[in-house]
Amino acid sequence: MKKSDFHYDLPSELIAQAPLASRSASRLLVVPPAPAAYVDAAFTDLPDLLVPGDLLVFNDTRVIPARLFGQKATGGRVEILIERLLGHDEARAQLGVSKSPKAGARIALDAGGEAEVLGRDGEFYRLKFHVEPPLESWLLDAGRLPLPPYIQREPGRDDTERYQTVFAREVGAVAAPTAGLHFDDALLAALRARGIDFGHVTLHVGAGTFQPVRVEQLDQHVMHSEWLNVGADLVEKVRRTREAGGRVIGVGTTVVRALESAMRDAPDGTRQLQPFAGETRLFILPGYRITAVDALVTNFHLPESTLLMMISAFAGKHRVFDAYRHAIAQRYRFFSYGDAMLLWPRPDAGAHP
Repeated sequence: MKKSDFHYDLPSELIAQAPLASRSASRLLVVPPAPAAYVDAAFTDLPDLLVPGDLLVFNDTRVIPARLFGQKATGGRVEILIERLLGHDEARAQLGVSKSPKAGARIALDAGGEAEVLGRDGEFYRLKFHVEPPLESWLLDAGRLPLPPYIQREPGRDDTERYQTVFAREVGAVAAPTAGLHFDDALLAALRARGIDFGHVTLHVGAGTFQPVRVEQLDQHVMHSEWLNVGADLVEKVRRTREAGGRVIGVGTTVVRALESAMRDAPDGTRQLQPFAGETRLFILPGYRITAVDALVTNFHLPESTLLMMISAFAGKHRVFDAYRHAIAQRYRFFSYGDAMLLWPRPDAGAHP
């Protein structure tokens, strides 16, 4: 399977550059299994598209202001994008710099203090920050929100709120789980009134999510690593939902990646969700059978991205690309601040054992 198999042409004016006035004002393309017709809906229609007893699973990660600027001792400018906080005022980061600094080099930060280079692992550097107060708190004032590279503007005051979900609580992501951005308090209340239950996982979206696939043959692609936590309470909610005949709906590809990473082979030969906390490099593409969710709320994804490959595994590549053609023709808004899809699996997928 090739990267180019997942290319499509998108008019640049359909890339959403800013959020709408209201979180839930976006459109929702409902994509049932073929050959059923697509439905052009509003995101506020979601409660009517689900049934009492369904379970929505959200990613509760919180985006940190992870973008910093500084200067090397030689005078060269440096852009720092923190990929992960490591504790003890250390972080894993990407550096935008003309010449790679060596271990021991210090970067004078524009916001005050210094970052010391401890070493390098591939495209990432390990940095020690000499700042007051501790790094996580310091970043809240000193850091800048790392909007995706396809948003062609600097972050504004509104982004501080709107590039976080209303249920964000676990600090550690450098990019938002964007399918969750459509939910506001009023919509959550309407879903509860409909009898929809909620559950949460944590997956800290890393800077690797913005990195393009650089090889043509997908079996040669090395997936970036992200930290996740699927707790015992969520596992129990999923079990109760399924036993009662309800459906599990993942809100975003990060939820699917987290849940699938926590699936384990059971003694009876089935795959079952188990509590899990740790790293994942799971790469889902057509040929992989997703069993952890029965439906997926997701935004529209970049051409040739691993996220587009994942939803193609779930709903079928032909169906997904046909839906994207429909969305382009109907002028849907794409990517992080864009519109959404409610995606149902291909008929032969069988949502769960």
